[in-house]
Amino acid sequence: MTTPRDLLIVAMDVESGRPADRGSLSLALAGAEVIDLLGARAVELDGDRIVPGDRPSLDDPLLREAESALIHQEPYESVEDWLWRRGRDLSSAYLATFETEGGLTRQRRRLMSFRAGDVALVDSPARRGAVDRWESHEPVLVALASAAALHGEPLDEGAEESPKPSDVPDIADDAVATVLAAVNDAVMELEAVRQRRSIEDAAFDNIWRGF
Repeated sequence: MTTPRDLLIVAMDVESGRPADRGSLSLALAGAEVIDLLGARAVELDGDRIVPGDRPSLDDPLLREAESALIHQEPYESVEDWLWRRGRDLSSAYLATFETEGGLTRQRRRLMSFRAGDVALVDSPARRGAVDRWESHEPVLVALASAAALHGEPLDEGAEESPKPSDVPDIADDAVATVLAAVNDAVMELEAVRQRRSIEDAAFDNIWRGF
């Protein structure tokens, strides 16, 4: 399994008290892809620029797709630019892959908010592996989940308490820390844009109420 897949499983398998935000999750998934590509030595960072490296054999089709989408010309692409470009609707792409691979089942489930409440994870080694990684407070997964605001109690009864924002650990790897910081900044920017639009829409409505 890959970090993006584990993150999506966490998003679907953890009740945070509010629906997972697709935009924030997509940005975090794009960051998770960079982290896994760093681990596979498919890329390296030069400052905040993603520099393609060797082209290793990647088993996961979505990681292969991510690797093929890299910019190979100088000055290369910043992590921030990658998040916005690659992250567009990325959660939907991962959901579609999960469904094609048989990792999802359709049913009515109020806690599932990705597709009108009608899909849920099937029990699988991949799901159990992601839950184990989450419950062990694996630093990178916890940090990505924190950025996407995925915190709460696991759905499985008897499971240990999930990590909370205050539990997010420090990341020793500088390149990984750079990616995580970019994800946090992008999520905050996305929220700021939404707030501005909400204020503008409210102001527009108030103008019309005056006529």
